[in-house]
Amino acid sequence: MKFYYTVSTNFYGNTNPEELILKYGSPLYVYNEHILRQRCRDMVRLVDYPHFKAGYSVKANSNIHLLKVILEEGLNADAMSPGEIFLLLKAGFNPNQILYVSNNVSVDEMKFAVDNNITVSIDSLSQLELFGRTFPGSNVAIRFNPGIGAGHNEKVITGGKKTKFGVNIDLVPQVKDILKRYKLKLIGINQHIGSLFMEGEPYLKGAKSILDTAKHFDDLDFVDLGGGFGIPYHKQQGEKSLNIDYLRHELNILIDRWVKDYGKEITFKTQPGRYVIAECGVLLGRVHAIKQNSSTVYVGTDIGFNNLMRPVLYDSYHELEIYRKGNIINSDEVSPVTIVGNICESGDIIAKNRPMPPLCEEDIIGVMDTGAYGYSMSSNYNSRLKPAEVLINENGEDILIRRRDTLEDLIRNFC
Repeated sequence: MKFYYTVSTNFYGNTNPEELILKYGSPLYVYNEHILRQRCRDMVRLVDYPHFKAGYSVKANSNIHLLKVILEEGLNADAMSPGEIFLLLKAGFNPNQILYVSNNVSVDEMKFAVDNNITVSIDSLSQLELFGRTFPGSNVAIRFNPGIGAGHNEKVITGGKKTKFGVNIDLVPQVKDILKRYKLKLIGINQHIGSLFMEGEPYLKGAKSILDTAKHFDDLDFVDLGGGFGIPYHKQQGEKSLNIDYLRHELNILIDRWVKDYGKEITFKTQPGRYVIAECGVLLGRVHAIKQNSSTVYVGTDIGFNNLMRPVLYDSYHELEIYRKGNIINSDEVSPVTIVGNICESGDIIAKNRPMPPLCEEDIIGVMDTGAYGYSMSSNYNSRLKPAEVLINENGEDILIRRRDTLEDLIRNFC
């Protein structure tokens, strides 16, 4: 039997995809609370060092109900915009639990964070100058480019020579000059090598690089080693998860040695997003048409790229499950089909030439591992309505955590 993620995890609890679609509409994002809590705990236990704090990168998924679960599990958070700061505060995070990781932002954005007593991380000399002129004498953090990049796509590699992010390490003297000129106190440094690495070595190299940089500054409060931890998007083919135990072992050694050399027990942080939230999410949608054009069989669904951008943006792979009347379809009879959405673009493809069992109109397709960068990157393109979001809680009950758009929502901001 093929491996089915939702069966192995009892993903839908006391209900099933058919009942959920009938109750909340299609398409529909469904999240599993138990899986979310387990991934949070993986990150909280990543390092044994007593002053370690995992943080969640909110851009992956900013639903306020999920943020409350993540807070309950003991994670801090990284925000990339005033909107994310606002949501985190509404979810119950304290300002000292939030790091604002800015990139090419205005004084108004910096001021929003400062006024809310949130530490600002700066990632260029020009922005550091701007911050210093505007907030002289303040605390500040700086994002450095570790010179090492990794990720599933060049668009999400955030370290190395071809990235817009971070201050190059050879600019440390200029950084010190600006800090001194504006009487800024550097309380922390951070980095990020990229998103979705499945081997630990690039992360460990990045960690060594940022720790070498940290030695140039005498009195830091924290070093943020970054995120980017990957998840296995090819579970049905037996892809293994990231070896967290190996990372834990190596990071423990690295941090212990560095702290002894530095002479101060600072705080160490991480900022995972995808690892925490991706596997707890499934996007459900309905099959509405099946046709053959030339040699290609197209299965048309209501899961357009307005609901899930990753396949069209990154050519990303998501595994699929097929449900009929609430049950998974399991068949040895498969043939290649191309699963597409309902958006007026030829690139609106969920899966190309994917071996699938025979499909019928009204079947439900489940797109796996869509908790990260699914709803958070969704849009109203083609004036389509954004789907509802539902949480399957630890008791197996389904709870609506964001309602489906209405047509009226499409005009609510017009003047």
